[in-house]
Amino acid sequence: MRRNRFNESDDESVNPMLSVANLFDVAIVFALALMVALVVRFQMDEIFSKEDYTIVKNPGKSNMEIIKKTGKQIERFKASNDAKTNKQKGKRLGVAYELEDGEIIYIPE
Repeated sequence: MRRNRFNESDDESVNPMLSVANLFDVAIVFALALMVALVVRFQMDEIFSKEDYTIVKNPGKSNMEIIKKTGKQIERFKASNDAKTNKQKGKRLGVAYELEDGEIIYIPE
């Protein structure tokens, strides 16, 4: 008798869940590759480093944010012009100017 390899009836019969498991594996690999590509594209690799850093988002605008990482702790500060939300008070110390070559000059008042 000839055996047809497509009609085998042993333990390795066609299981429809095997193809679903393979699709899940492909989706996980795709998601991981997408996350790595986004980290590289937006140059966010310093988030995963052990060094301390400070990032200023939207400098000089009303929605400015300062993100500061010290050790494993990440702090986020938002700029606010409202005196009620600011708990600390301070005074203006001077003016800073940035020259065309990138040098910053501070002039105390």
